[in-house]
Amino acid sequence: MAVNERPDALLTDLYQITMIQAYLDHGETETAVFELFIRNLPERRGFLVAAGLDQALDYLETLHLSDSDIDWLQRTGRFRKNAVDYLAGMRFTGDVHAIPEGTVVFANEPILRITAPMPQAQFVESRLINILHFQTLIASKAARMMLAAPGKLLVDFGFRRAHGAEAGVLAARASYLTGFAGTATVLAGEKFGIPLYGTMAHSFIEAFDDESAAFEAFAHARPDNLVLLLDTYDTEAAARKTVALAPKLKAAGIAIAGVRLDSGDLVTLSKNVRAILDAGGLRNVTIFASGGLDEDSLARFMQAGAPIDGLGVGTSLTTSSDAPALDCVYKLQEYAGRPRRKRAVNKATWPGRKQVWRRYGADGRMAGDLLAREGDEKSGEPLLELVMQGGKRLRPPPSLDDIRRHARREFERLPESLRALQPGPAYPVEVAAELVELAAAFDRRIQAQNADVK
Repeated sequence: MAVNERPDALLTDLYQITMIQAYLDHGETETAVFELFIRNLPERRGFLVAAGLDQALDYLETLHLSDSDIDWLQRTGRFRKNAVDYLAGMRFTGDVHAIPEGTVVFANEPILRITAPMPQAQFVESRLINILHFQTLIASKAARMMLAAPGKLLVDFGFRRAHGAEAGVLAARASYLTGFAGTATVLAGEKFGIPLYGTMAHSFIEAFDDESAAFEAFAHARPDNLVLLLDTYDTEAAARKTVALAPKLKAAGIAIAGVRLDSGDLVTLSKNVRAILDAGGLRNVTIFASGGLDEDSLARFMQAGAPIDGLGVGTSLTTSSDAPALDCVYKLQEYAGRPRRKRAVNKATWPGRKQVWRRYGADGRMAGDLLAREGDEKSGEPLLELVMQGGKRLRPPPSLDDIRRHARREFERLPESLRALQPGPAYPVEVAAELVELAAAFDRRIQAQNADVK
C-alpha cells in the first residue's frame, strides 16, 4: 500500500465484521457512542499530544468497501447475505467530536468520540486506533525532544528505521506539528509540505580517494545550504580541510552553511570543531549533530553547553523507543440512548458522553482538568468540539502550521513539573460528581438485572 493512496477498507480486525453480522442478525443497529482515549500514561510521560485527527477524518469521510472487497468477503463463506449487503452499501454517516491536534492530553480523556449507527461505529474502531495511536505516540515523543533542547533546530531523520512506509511518513507529520523544523523524508515534503533537510552519506566521501575532493565535488553539485559530513575518517582533520577549502568555494560563489557530526563524543567534538571553524574564520558555519540521539542526549548537550545548532533524530523518534506503545482504547459509552460502561478490574470506564474542561492558573498555565458529562457546564475551557456531522467535515482542516502554533501555545502553558524529562507530580484530572453518580446508577442497574437472572 502506498502512503498516498486510500487504504483498503479491509484494513481492520476480523471481529469487527463478525460483530456486524451478529448486530444485524439481532437488529442491534441503533445509535452507539464510542470514545477513544489513553487508559494510562507510560512511565516517562507526564502528558501526551493529540495527533492524527486529519487522517482519521479522511478515513471516515471516504470509507467504503470496493467491489473486490465485497467479492472477497462473499468468497470467504464467513458472512451471510445480510452482512455482505450492508457492508457493500456502508458509508460513515455519524458525528465526530474531537480534541484538536496539538493539544496536550492526559489519561482517560477522550481524544475522539464517534456517534453513529452501531455497525458503522464498530467497524471503524481498529483503523481509528491505528491512526490516532501512532501519531499521538510520536508527537508526544517529539514534544519531549522539543522541551529538552529549546531553541535548537530539530529534524526527523527516522524514516529508514520506521516500522513501515506509512509510519515513516506520518512520523514526519507528527513531529513537525509538534515543532520539529522538518524531515529528511521526501514523500512527507511532497504530501504535507514539510520542509526537507538533508546532507550527505559517508558513502559519498568513501567513493573518493581524497576527502577534500569529495567535499568539493559535493559542494558544486549542491551549492545551496551546503552541509559537509566530517566524521568519515578523522573529524577534526575534516574540520581543518573544510577551513582550507572554504576560500576556494567562496571564489566560486559557494558558502559552507554547516557541518555534520554523526559519531563519537559529540560534546567534545562539537567544541573542538567549533574552535577550528572559528579560528579559520568560519564563525557563521553551523554544527549539526546526528547518530542515535534521543531526548536524554539532547538534554546532556544543553547541560554541557555543546555548541550544536541543530540535531537530526531518527530511530528513537519514529519508534518512540523508550515507550513504543500507548494503552489506547475505543470503548462503548452509550447505546440506544442509555449509558454503558466496562467494569473489568483495572479497565473500568466512565459511562456516557463526556467533555473535558481545562482550568488555568493566574500564571496562564494548566492547573487541572475535569472529566464531566457532556452538557454539564463547568468552569474552564471545553476541549472536545464537533468536527464532523452526518459523515461530513464541518470545516476545512487546519494547516500544519496552524497546528504547530497551537502546539507551541500548549507547551508554553505546561506547568513546570510537566516540562521535565523525569516524571514529577501527576497532573490533576478529576472526575465530576455527576459522572461518578452516573457510573453508580449504571452499576446498580446491572446488579439488579443480574440478580433477576439468578
